[in-house]
Amino acid sequence: MAQADPFANATKQVNDACDILKIKDKQLREYLAMPNRVLRVKIPVKMDNGKIRIFTGFRSQHNNDRGPYKGGIRYFNPEGGVKYMEREVMALSSWMTWKCAIVDIPLGGGKGAIFVNPKTEKLSDGELERLTRGFAYKIGEVIGPQKDIPAPDVYTTGREMTQIMDTWSKMNGNKYSPGVITGKPIPMGGSLARNVATGLGNAYCIREAAKILKLKLKGATVVLQGFGNASTFSGEYLEKMGAKCIAASDSKGSILVPKGFKVSKLLEYKQKKGSVVGFPGSKKISTEQLLTTKCDILVPGALENQINTSIAKKLKCKIIGEAANGPTLPEADPIIFKKKIFMIPDILANSGGVCISYLEWVQNNQGYYWSFDEVAGKMESNIVKGLNDMHKLAKKHKIDNRRAAMALAVERVLEAFELKGIWP
Repeated sequence: MAQADPFANATKQVNDACDILKIKDKQLREYLAMPNRVLRVKIPVKMDNGKIRIFTGFRSQHNNDRGPYKGGIRYFNPEGGVKYMEREVMALSSWMTWKCAIVDIPLGGGKGAIFVNPKTEKLSDGELERLTRGFAYKIGEVIGPQKDIPAPDVYTTGREMTQIMDTWSKMNGNKYSPGVITGKPIPMGGSLARNVATGLGNAYCIREAAKILKLKLKGATVVLQGFGNASTFSGEYLEKMGAKCIAASDSKGSILVPKGFKVSKLLEYKQKKGSVVGFPGSKKISTEQLLTTKCDILVPGALENQINTSIAKKLKCKIIGEAANGPTLPEADPIIFKKKIFMIPDILANSGGVCISYLEWVQNNQGYYWSFDEVAGKMESNIVKGLNDMHKLAKKHKIDNRRAAMALAVERVLEAFELKGIWP
């Protein structure tokens, strides 16, 4: 089966939003869909064995009408090869534009990648650093605190971000420039709350959705698919709001705990045993059983394409908070909408990360750093506003939340474009 073109999917979403907004101009639609620039670079690296290896890297800058480009850098090797990665990076940069717009932060969309899997290829720390600094040098002319601000993504960490910051600073007269990149460790100008951002933001979204549905969070039941950063912190913060987690999964299986469990206890068990499977008082279930467990809140926080039409028909939840990117297939959305399940789409549900990245950049630029509560509070106001704005638009047009979120984001970018005009 031919691999789906991610950029074609991203373009379709833009066109769907344009349909809702009654934008008929084909050239305007193309402007909104296409990246402003896609840079492809070759990165020669001297490996530990003394041989030279050439790596391919990309930086896609989708739209900067609302502010500098923003988006992660991933080190990965998708099945479709370098050609597929280019389309993937273009799509991801597009989604970042809309993610920034939906939470109303003054940034645009960007994305970067190097075609390499440092885990399976077992690159040494030295090889990885030379690759990272080589890539930073190659894209150095197009990034900067007021141009394009990268961040970590798949298989990149605060260490790589620090090396990119250091390389760029040395390229620009040794000027200390922490604002050139986000996702840095705290000692290097990182922001508090960054590690919990995605899960905390998702919990804020779910709390607001519960208010709309008049659902009490105290005693509300939660199912967590995936037990990584996004899901665990979603669960922890929902617990603090009074909810009870009753099911969870990881790559080795899914469990149901009818009486509920503390997220911290399950995390402790997983760290000791390597999986959530076997947790005392739990029953092992299938992925389908997990997703269709009767609950108030479902948090898909694992892989993409998890909720298909078959699963959608069997869902027994009231709210879905998409902590992962793309967990729901497009054809499942109408079914979920018809069942009156409150869907919080991924571009809003997991936008906590980019919100905190924006706040890290603001702190870097002003040279003054806020407390955890101050950062979390600022993120909360953006996310709450985004969810309420989306809900109003969905009600106005009688459409599902995903299309409403995209329409709202496209409308905000278009407004900026029209205010600026075209020059030169």
